[in-house]
Amino acid sequence: MNNKFNETMKFEPPREKTESIKEIILSVYSSLEEKGYAPENQIIGYILSGDPTYITSHNNARSIISKIERDELLEELIRSYLHHNK
Repeated sequence: MNNKFNETMKFEPPREKTESIKEIILSVYSSLEEKGYAPENQIIGYILSGDPTYITSHNNARSIISKIERDELLEELIRSYLHHNK
């Protein structure tokens, strides 16, 4: 039997990609806020549904957020939350 199934793999995302994801989140957040939306609610709606219409097209935010996968977006949000709340 292969013992690799008993080991936990370690995942390290590329650092440069993490920085660009953060920039994308902040840019989209700002665009949603400028248009009078509750950014947290809109981003949650997008993450849960995958429907890009939760994100405004103002400042090209919808196109910008589409450059990253939803799981990458969620990963960065969790990483940031845990980093700031230790």
